Amino acid sequence: MKPRKTSIKRNTKETSVEVSVNLDGNGKTSIKTGINFLDHLIMSFGTHGMMDLKVNAKSNDGIEHHLIEDTAITIGQAIDKALSSRNGITRFSYASVPMDESLAEASVDLVKRPFWKLTLLIKRNKIEDISKEDLEHFFQSLLQNLNCCVHLTVKYGENDHHKVEAAIKSLAVALRLSSSYDKKQKGIPSTKGLM
Repeated sequence: MKPRKTSIKRNTKETSVEVSVNLDGNGKTSIKTGINFLDHLIMSFGTHGMMDLKVNAKSNDGIEHHLIEDTAITIGQAIDKALSSRNGITRFSYASVPMDESLAEASVDLVKRPFWKLTLLIKRNKIEDISKEDLEHFFQSLLQNLNCCVHLTVKYGENDHHKVEAAIKSLAVALRLSSSYDKKQKGIPSTKGLM
């Protein structure tokens, strides 16, 4: 099988972001955004998705919102590009991940028709060093740019940190499973013959 890896650079007046991803990696990550909790979430995403993920992102305008958004956009676009035609993949998957009292579920269809539904149930205005609206926007921007159908739901929980971390881990596991090769699958996994 062809290696499923790619590198993308996104340079704007607001940010400079570089992302390298290997979907068939071992979960090795190197994440540098300057925002501790964002680094932690992206590291968890790569580790539990078993993808090698390198992210270097810096702000050019000092506005955290732009950095969080552009980092998510670039990661999503890199994964989409690495998936390429999506030939021979499992395509559909589901993962339910607990973190202590919280539970999150992700359902993924790697069809190339972007749709996302997100429920995080965040109560606090800030989690660690990121505002609630920027955390929600990180997930939205990531899901929009994966170029697939994702339903990501925090089912319940009390601790907002746990809820968000369970969400990113469930997404990682579901992506890992849906992007894995299916030995029975010959060609594009669609009755249309095209994703």
